Amino acid sequence: MNVVMFCHSLRSCWNNGNAHFLRGVVSALVALGHRVKVYEPVDSWSAHNLVREEGADMLEAYRTWYPALANVAYDAQTLDLDEATADAQLVLVHEWNAPELVAALGSLRARRRDFRLLFHDTHHRAATAPDEMAAYDLRDYDGVLAFGSVIRDLYLERGWTSQAWTWHEAADAERFRPLLVGGEGGDLVWVGNWGDDERTDELREFLLDPVWHLQLRAKLFGVRYPSWALDTLVARGIGFGGWLPNHGVPEIFSQYRMTVHVPRRPYASQLPGIPTIRVFEALACGIPLVTGPWEDSEHLFRVGTDFLMARNGRQMCELMREVLNDPALGVALAVAGLETVLSRHTCRHRALELVELVQKLDASHKLGPPLERSVAQL
Repeated sequence: MNVVMFCHSLRSCWNNGNAHFLRGVVSALVALGHRVKVYEPVDSWSAHNLVREEGADMLEAYRTWYPALANVAYDAQTLDLDEATADAQLVLVHEWNAPELVAALGSLRARRRDFRLLFHDTHHRAATAPDEMAAYDLRDYDGVLAFGSVIRDLYLERGWTSQAWTWHEAADAERFRPLLVGGEGGDLVWVGNWGDDERTDELREFLLDPVWHLQLRAKLFGVRYPSWALDTLVARGIGFGGWLPNHGVPEIFSQYRMTVHVPRRPYASQLPGIPTIRVFEALACGIPLVTGPWEDSEHLFRVGTDFLMARNGRQMCELMREVLNDPALGVALAVAGLETVLSRHTCRHRALELVELVQKLDASHKLGPPLERSVAQL
């Protein structure tokens, strides 16, 4: 199958958590024998900020790890969509694209019936900023792939599309795996971007305060940390590593005894069933994981077996202490979490699901009631 993808950026992972899953799915599709070409704007904000803060060389660093990716950085003023999609059988459009481009591809699909056109949503804006998502004209799309059933249902309930399927994120298990790099980094590592005020209180309750109370040797990595947050880390003796390229996460995880996941507020309060990519990354790397509260309503994992979940800061302290004081518990969590990822949640799984969906779309032209379906159930 010839696949063309339009996304914000595969070159840059700067504040771009989508890079992990999209790079992994493209790599998996290529490994399965499909041809994939990826188009991204040459002036994306993620690439711009990566170059500004880390240097232009970092834009090419990913190629060592993802040699099979064929990327085209385009200028929106000169992009020829007919040429870009000339031999495509599937065009996959990620949600961090300009509404104008999304609409133009829809118009192209209405004029040409020789490819399938799917919109891919991996963000909470359908719930938290519906006006932004309503601006996307999806009338001529074959459907929407949403990274959780609650998002899928919003698309259908609001009439933004007539067909939608759940397509969960997953781990790039070819690159995210347990490593025996050696070296003692400390007790706890957290990889995540501070960003907007979507989880400031939660970071304090489930990460900063427990680390302080337990006097752990801890280090944080990420971008968009406000100055007061950096001052807090210094005051509490917590290390800060700044931007970490996504492909460098497995090596860092291998040097620490545990990590935590602190869901952004929308995923903890409005969007059950969406763990976000950080959970997949940690479990794939075999590092013991304790998460803040979120509801695994789609039963992706075995809560309490694959990872531990704390309902409040006090419980987070207790669970961190248990993991650090009981090496056998840490090993059991790491083994179980990795087992679940490898059996159900790799990018290869998602690539196979995508191919099967397109085949069934081609065979039936239109699938049955989408409310009852996920891609994995097809």
